[in-house]
Amino acid sequence: MAVQEPNQPEAKTNMHPRNKHREGYDFKALIKATPALRPFVRTNEYDNFTINFADPEAVKMLNKALLQYHYGISHWDIPEGFLCPPIPGRADYIHYAADLLASVNEGVVRKGRKVHVLDIGVGANLVYPIVGFKEYGWNFVGSELDLEAMASAQSIVEQNSQLKVAVELRQQGKKADIFKGIIKPGELFDLTICNPPFHASAKEAAAGSARKWDNLGLRKDKQPILNFGGQNTELWYPGGEAAFLKLMAAQSKPFEKQVLWFTTLVSKKENLRVLYNALQKEGVKDVQTINMSQGQKVSRIMAWTFLTPVEQQDRGKRNHDL
Repeated sequence: MAVQEPNQPEAKTNMHPRNKHREGYDFKALIKATPALRPFVRTNEYDNFTINFADPEAVKMLNKALLQYHYGISHWDIPEGFLCPPIPGRADYIHYAADLLASVNEGVVRKGRKVHVLDIGVGANLVYPIVGFKEYGWNFVGSELDLEAMASAQSIVEQNSQLKVAVELRQQGKKADIFKGIIKPGELFDLTICNPPFHASAKEAAAGSARKWDNLGLRKDKQPILNFGGQNTELWYPGGEAAFLKLMAAQSKPFEKQVLWFTTLVSKKENLRVLYNALQKEGVKDVQTINMSQGQKVSRIMAWTFLTPVEQQDRGKRNHDL
């Protein structure tokens, strides 16, 4: 394995070509943008800068610095225990989603606030709307079930004036209703995105947390916590990821003419077939699977539409007003 020059960021060339994080974390630049990151930065065995990714505070501070340096977000925070996602992976999803929209717009990436995106389960961190707006100028609606997460996301919007014009948050009334009550009558979306819960129970989520803790080389007798945090609604759903994906497939059907592309992350490869079969039962016109990779982690986006190819091209080239 090649050794990087001292303190140089490690390139992540398997990321999307437009991803700002392909060249790794430039800690010198990040510290300059966010000096509070400095105490969390150390050198590894290759004399490269890094942080302790098992430390939730270090991960949160890294996210603050990334959002400040790359996306101009000066005020960002989340309550203790909420999901603190790796920014590069979230950015990858947004860029691949942009390519999906371009596929029905003669290959041209659509930019501007007339592109309307629904983020299902926006969370306390608001990362998808931040990246989507700052990279492409898209307009976002974020749905959220958890009241504390909703308040956190709203606080980020309020403290960053540029987000106020582009991000609207809507309370999800029932856990079982993914789109109902969120998508309004006559409202059109170019895209929906989702990072679904992938555990089947709190116990399974805790076991996954313990595995991550051990993989980070920490003592097994320590209390296991997820290095990126997460509340119950973020981490688990009765029946796990497969059950959530089947529900999403069924509930997308009533909104078949209001959404150009429905999309979701699928963390478990075996659930691709589960979702595909569910979508076939609903009569979708097109299903696409997009592979993503960040280092050793492999994930997938599954996208579907109920629109015919002619309708896709028509919707993909038109600007819509909500």
